[in-house]
Amino acid sequence: MKHIIILGDGMADHPVERLGGKTLLEYSRPEYMNMLARQGRTGRLMTIPDGYLPGSEVANTAILGYDLDTVYEGRGPLEAASIGYEMKPGDLALRCNIITLEDGKIVNHHGGHLTTEQGDVLIRYLDERLGDERVKFLTGIQYRHLLIIRGGNKHIVCAPPHDHPNEEWNGLLIKADERAGEDERKAGPDGRLSAEKTARLLNGLIMKSQELLAAHPFNNGRKVKANSIWPWGGGYRPKMETISEMYPQVKSGSVISAVDLIRGIGCYAGLRRIEVEGITGLANTNYEGKAEAAIEALRSGDDFVFLHVEASDEAGHDGDLDLKLKSIDYLDRRIIKPIYDEVSTWKDDPVCIAVLPDHPTPVEIRTHVSEPVPFLIWHPGIVADQVTQYDERSCVAGAYGLLRLSEFMHEFMKIS
Repeated sequence: MKHIIILGDGMADHPVERLGGKTLLEYSRPEYMNMLARQGRTGRLMTIPDGYLPGSEVANTAILGYDLDTVYEGRGPLEAASIGYEMKPGDLALRCNIITLEDGKIVNHHGGHLTTEQGDVLIRYLDERLGDERVKFLTGIQYRHLLIIRGGNKHIVCAPPHDHPNEEWNGLLIKADERAGEDERKAGPDGRLSAEKTARLLNGLIMKSQELLAAHPFNNGRKVKANSIWPWGGGYRPKMETISEMYPQVKSGSVISAVDLIRGIGCYAGLRRIEVEGITGLANTNYEGKAEAAIEALRSGDDFVFLHVEASDEAGHDGDLDLKLKSIDYLDRRIIKPIYDEVSTWKDDPVCIAVLPDHPTPVEIRTHVSEPVPFLIWHPGIVADQVTQYDERSCVAGAYGLLRLSEFMHEFMKIS
């Protein structure tokens, strides 16, 4: 049995008064997700371990079967792997957003949805002006970039900007983690900076970036300014087993995503990255191209495919109800439908399909929350449970019950 996970990032939500008290999945009634729920088995999954923030890097790593306490190093090192930067001993890698500040507050986490080409212009400029032997800025995708601090200390507290819309940015500046030992905070072991010096360095870069970006011609005439960097999610190089090492039945696997973070997880997991033209990480992405790439990967020999779609998460962060509803519909009609329609006919090479989000990103909160997400699993011959719809409330009654963390992947990969 081959396996494919189709993940709608941030797709789960809360009941919305404008929708008659229904969640977006309940209101939209996605045809193929509901059909697979009726024909398959469902449940809920807690993707965030106790003590962790509900980030996509945490949730997706857990979904793929990893123990976060063993492998977690933050988002930065994963994105470094995705863009091909080989982390050196002593490197601290951080995600570096380009964001919008106005009237002392974080307006958005994306600088007005920059294109990769626009982001590249700004990141190269910042590296020319602020980069040195210790500091390196590297271009990623759109507003999501990479900042390397050579000899930096990971024991710092950084606020993910998407978790703090409309909050005053000055109160969110980076601090040394008080939970770290005295040596980490004050001295810095093994030739690294102390956590306090690392925090001061990063905060200085934030301040200097605001001066530089405010004066950059790119922002002239732009209603939504890309006027500050925001580093977060820092860590050292992680040590992870590959998917094939954890699940020997997977001889070959692949990942399909527009997002550096997911590509980076895939890199460390030993998954081949499939490039698809026109994928954006937004609602205008190339859904058909992703579906075709997944089908071809399974047809041509991959045993496992991880197909990730970012659009619903971005719509949730923007508080855009209509766009998030559209993103759910697009995932259902333009990815799940063609994949199911094709692989359900493969009698000699059956495929097991799982559909789930990584975490909720409720449109009325505009940030991730640490709550269970609904999932469904379907394959030819599966004995269905009693659930007839795929949504947050219906899946409470699913046969899998409430799973935690790596339990989902272990259950999924048992199916053969």
